[in-house]
Amino acid sequence: MRRRALLALTSLAATCSLRLAHAQGTPPASAPAMPAPGRRAWADQVPQIRIGVLGGEAESDRLGRYGAYAKLFEDTFKVPTRLYFASDYGGVQQAFAAKQLEIANMSPAAYAGVWMDTDGGVEPILVTKEQDGSTSYVAVMYARADSGITSLEQMRGKSIAWADPNSASGYLIPRAELRAAGINPEPGQFFSRTGFGGGHDQALVAVLQKQYDAGVTWVSGQGEPPYTRGTLRAAVEKGLLDMKDLRIIWTSRPIQNGPVVVRTDLPAAFKEDMIAFHLALPAAHPDIHKAVERGSAIGWARTSHADYQVFVDMRREEAAQRRRR
Repeated sequence: MRRRALLALTSLAATCSLRLAHAQGTPPASAPAMPAPGRRAWADQVPQIRIGVLGGEAESDRLGRYGAYAKLFEDTFKVPTRLYFASDYGGVQQAFAAKQLEIANMSPAAYAGVWMDTDGGVEPILVTKEQDGSTSYVAVMYARADSGITSLEQMRGKSIAWADPNSASGYLIPRAELRAAGINPEPGQFFSRTGFGGGHDQALVAVLQKQYDAGVTWVSGQGEPPYTRGTLRAAVEKGLLDMKDLRIIWTSRPIQNGPVVVRTDLPAAFKEDMIAFHLALPAAHPDIHKAVERGSAIGWARTSHADYQVFVDMRREEAAQRRRR
């Protein structure tokens, strides 16, 4: 089991490293143009665009970030556009499975979950690019600065808050890496107690309020804490966190950024328009892009399911672990 987990993690790190090297060796291209406004032929099959928005922050905050994004879809493609706010990652997965969504930006683990639930009924079309050209991020384990905890080993016998069972950085990746290192992440083993925060923001609040000793979340891994992008950066910018109150005690290997996902049964022309829209968005509408992506992301690159197969493998291993318990 540890060998399989280590091979999967090594494969993931190698994929991210290759993408970084490729991106850094590619000269910048001129910014693509936004798709010309106008109703498309695919609108007969897609009379509205329903956009899934993952949970993890207040609905008012999500509306503030995604409102202009949705309106730009309407103005460009001349079809009604609706935002679907899920309370957690599972909500977007279920909506995709019920064909109640056309597109969403998902975590890599959530994508793998809905891909499995729908027998390949969704596909990734784009992945977020960071400032250095990479398409990866990292998971971090954090503890309160006043807890006295300075390393992973000092978490033995302590409690930890996972973010969400469908989160790569907030659950699957940390558990896989801990197992590969010979640490059993189940409650009552290495950790005294584990639980779910209900999202990355909620888990962070639970740690700050001393309900748990530590938590795990996603960050860009670039720059110093709170890093250039991620849960901690967003919390600092919203005035919910002062980084002097938190300490990073563990960092994962690189993780492929989450993809923009569409249903596979949608017209090919619709998918190409979605790709063109997002590739042009950072230069054409930088404020909208910044609101949606937050932090230092510079845009998107094309991607495919092969880049996320490792997350499917991890979910299958996690399911096998539950059956063994």
